[in-house]
Amino acid sequence: MSRLLSRRNVLGAWVAATAAGTVRLATAGGGGDGGASLASASVSTDHAAHLGHSGTVETVANEVTAAPPVTPFSVPLPVPPTLAPTSTTADTDFYEITSRTAAEEILPGFSTEIHGYGGSYIGPTIKAKVGRRVVVRHTNQLPHPTAVHLHGAHVPASSDGFPTDVIDTGATKTYEYPNNQPAATLWYHDHAHHHETENIYRGLHGFYLLEDPAEAALNLPSGEFDIPVLLSDANIDADGQLVFISLDEYGRTTLLTNGRPAPYFQVQARRYRFRFLNASNMRVFNLVLGRQERFTQIAGDGGLLPAPATVDKVLLSAGERAEIVIDFSRYAPGTQLVLNNTRNLNDPSRPVALPVLRFDVVARVGQDTSAVPATLRAHPPLPAATRVRDVVLSYHTAAFPFAINGMLFDPNRVDYTIRRGSTEIWRITNPVTPVAVYHNLHLHLVQFRILDRNGVPPGPAESGWKDTVFVAPGETVRIQATFTEYLGKYLYHCHVQDHAGTGMMALFETVA
Repeated sequence: MSRLLSRRNVLGAWVAATAAGTVRLATAGGGGDGGASLASASVSTDHAAHLGHSGTVETVANEVTAAPPVTPFSVPLPVPPTLAPTSTTADTDFYEITSRTAAEEILPGFSTEIHGYGGSYIGPTIKAKVGRRVVVRHTNQLPHPTAVHLHGAHVPASSDGFPTDVIDTGATKTYEYPNNQPAATLWYHDHAHHHETENIYRGLHGFYLLEDPAEAALNLPSGEFDIPVLLSDANIDADGQLVFISLDEYGRTTLLTNGRPAPYFQVQARRYRFRFLNASNMRVFNLVLGRQERFTQIAGDGGLLPAPATVDKVLLSAGERAEIVIDFSRYAPGTQLVLNNTRNLNDPSRPVALPVLRFDVVARVGQDTSAVPATLRAHPPLPAATRVRDVVLSYHTAAFPFAINGMLFDPNRVDYTIRRGSTEIWRITNPVTPVAVYHNLHLHLVQFRILDRNGVPPGPAESGWKDTVFVAPGETVRIQATFTEYLGKYLYHCHVQDHAGTGMMALFETVA
């Protein structure tokens, strides 16, 4: 525990140091995951600098006060609306989305300024079909550049949302998605260099649900019983406004579920499918239902698992997804089940209970004809790898950089050149350091399979395709990916966005 507390002190000192003396740090009780919270000045970063990645840092010394109190389970869970296409052809659906500033009620009774796709804290959901192209025309009405990345998608480099391929204020860019991959819960979010961390935090994220007939034939819960759930956290001041401070892990004490604090959701006594996305910048969610009730995980980042996995928790680092099925017919109408985040920021070995969502069970209406079959999706054997690479996710407290293989991100530097069609194993290591910092790694373009963690094969819940992998301090995780079809430059980076924003990103290029 002392190591993690010292980490907190180091990060606090980092913020103070970058502020050149203008940031005041104080300790207040009741923050984070069961420990003291960091109360600090509001830091406004120079967008060309992004807290020391390059350039300088500007700060504003305004005291951050505690968020207004909220009674848990006092607001209903909203479900993000599905976006209708503006037009269609025989093989393509066309959409239009505008990024803009808007006001939204996040805390009851308060109007909060957000940056949203379509002016909403959670952007509208796009439902796409495997094999059917989607074209999205994004317009930027925010006062700074944006770029849109479809996280988990196999797309041409021109539509991947490269950090410097931005949409300037008032401009429009068209993204084309071929949807030539298996069904999965994907999500779209900002990726503009020096802006993405704050943009995602303020609301530039939304679901992109890729569906196919093979999955539909399994008869999993669908329609109104298939619920996307976006998890995030926020530092909210006394006026109900979002406060952004880079590396503010301990200040973002308000947990949000589909943009609301600890909402309730009325469920019939039947099966439901929930698509959980951790869209927070830094926080890890360890989701536990009630007194560790068991439920069924059916999918991860890249879609369905080979077979259902019976679990009593779901661990999601930033950017990861998991799909679960809960059978509420096991509970009598009137039962209330609380889904908690048990991850303790101060000491992960000592769980806490932070309410995320309450399920209120009511009587079933009609028959439940859904099912969870014993086999979900065939996963063929992996091909032989032709290359092994080492990826070290490093954090050096002396200079405070978050780096990959000792280097900070440079959009003009390619670190790995990869032949199209080749299969590689990447050994991802998070070294043990005096300050324990968790990382993860997200690869653009490809899905991969986890081979092992510190030599131990993954459990059933991690046996499917992934695009983001959690790497705890002291862990080495081996993954395998095949780089097919598209040529160009793509990112790989820590998806703890506050780490990526300070330099923990790199490029690979696929060549013919």
